[in-house]
Amino acid sequence: MKLKIITSNIEENKLNRKNIETLFANLINELGEDPQREGLVNTPKRVAKAYEFLTSGYCKNIEQVLNGAIFKEKYDEMVLVKDIDFYSLCEHHMLPFYGKVHVAYIPDGKIIGLSKIPRIVEIFARRLQVQERMTQQIADTINKYIQPKGVAVVSEAAHMCMMMRGVEKQNSSATTSAVHGLFKEDARTRTEFLNLISLKKL
Repeated sequence: MKLKIITSNIEENKLNRKNIETLFANLINELGEDPQREGLVNTPKRVAKAYEFLTSGYCKNIEQVLNGAIFKEKYDEMVLVKDIDFYSLCEHHMLPFYGKVHVAYIPDGKIIGLSKIPRIVEIFARRLQVQERMTQQIADTINKYIQPKGVAVVSEAAHMCMMMRGVEKQNSSATTSAVHGLFKEDARTRTEFLNLISLKKL
């Protein structure tokens, strides 16, 4: 069965909620439970609403989120926003993975509003994802819209598909990175970034 991914707006996505409710009611039944049992009768509605939120990144437009918050500025040192919390869904098992993202860039005449960086992270996290792709998408987006001298993104995450099923390794975590420009070409710049994200919070 092919799934249609809505990419235009949230209101359009809401039209599918009834179908999602039916799918989850059928799933509950197939698992051997009674979808009409008191504790489960409203579960399909709640799950449909939850998934609508958890996949809302499909309905977000980068340009609208940025909303013109790109400014000319002569600043040319590293800008770092670290410890950005994120929650996503693994596309292989549709189980959560979650953690933190660290984003740095070196401006080349333009800077981006600091609050827009977590919003970019959110857009790509709120999709069915793999951590490697999400990390690359965040770096590519910042590189595209402000064309800095360099961009670096590191993601650290715990994956429930490894913790509660499969190998069941509760203390495992995964780290992924994506770099452009100076962060790829200059080892000192890359080392500075890694040192900064390892520092404790203020």
